[in-house]
Amino acid sequence: MSQPPSIEKRIADHQGTAILLLDSHCRLQYANSAAENLLGITEKRLLGRHANDVLNMPQGNKTACLSKVQESLSPYAEHAIPLSLADGRQLTVDCLITPIVDTGRKTAQDYIVELRVLDHQLRVNREARLLAQQDAVHDMLRGLAHEIKNPLGGIRGAAQLLESELEKQDQLEYTQVVINEVDRLKNLVDRMLGSNRLPQEAPTNIHKVLERVCTLAQTDSRYDIHIKKDYDPSIPELLGDEEQLIQAILNIVSNALRAASRNVILRTRVLRHFTLGETLHPLVACIEIQDDGPGVADELRDTLFYPMVTASEGGTGLGLSIAQNIINRHNGLIEYRSSPGETVFIVLLPVEASI
Repeated sequence: MSQPPSIEKRIADHQGTAILLLDSHCRLQYANSAAENLLGITEKRLLGRHANDVLNMPQGNKTACLSKVQESLSPYAEHAIPLSLADGRQLTVDCLITPIVDTGRKTAQDYIVELRVLDHQLRVNREARLLAQQDAVHDMLRGLAHEIKNPLGGIRGAAQLLESELEKQDQLEYTQVVINEVDRLKNLVDRMLGSNRLPQEAPTNIHKVLERVCTLAQTDSRYDIHIKKDYDPSIPELLGDEEQLIQAILNIVSNALRAASRNVILRTRVLRHFTLGETLHPLVACIEIQDDGPGVADELRDTLFYPMVTASEGGTGLGLSIAQNIINRHNGLIEYRSSPGETVFIVLLPVEASI
């Protein structure tokens, strides 16, 4: 039977700051949950590795910080250090290194490294703006739908009445055009609003959802794109509507297939003590859909999740809007980062501990 975590470890794991413990040879002895999330590597895989292999900072900053602490046996802080992560993310961090000094020998036995991500508050603010933006857009669409669907109903009714009075077949064709176009516009408005059905939540395996998405996506013969999978099997089940989640992720994967030149990657990870909007969740499932296409055009970056916004010829511009609406209904969020040659859409879904 495994021993319960110590009170010190429990406290460290609930800190928002990434904390690493290095031994006298600068090899990792401990990483808290925030450090796992920051580095994208589990503590088990971090243990025993040298700090130089894990903290990919400019060489001057890295060696300067460690050497100054080793020489002075005093805490040393460095502000706004660029940090490159294994998954390609670029972050800026404040770094504080504190030696644990053996006063008798006047040497440092261990070092505590604290990394505070300066981008964190920017991310929280961006998420809050995105959620508020989605609410505002949906409220606007509901009002617009009401104003459009009422006269559409009147037009359709009038066309049906006119049809009943007409005798010539060629004239009936005109009323059918009116009725069909009215129905098409009504369906378009309904699609813009997204599903009115609340998620029918049940314990859901996110990898089962992704496998279903892959099966559906690969039946489309238009795309000769290879889908690679990089799954974290430790992600527990989450509460979700399986069919709605399939629809949301399929919309994103379909966009990725259209944009990709060769490969699309599906990647899953679990994030611990992660904030979505203003809520701190013990566990969050992170699903990334990565393509190697040209990237999101600058003029679309701020409106990408709006209805009717699309960069694809012939696209409706509803896929991402519908996906975001579904994920929001699951108390989650979709983000993205994009540069030429790499675009990653990130689906974040809370995993409730009660499951």
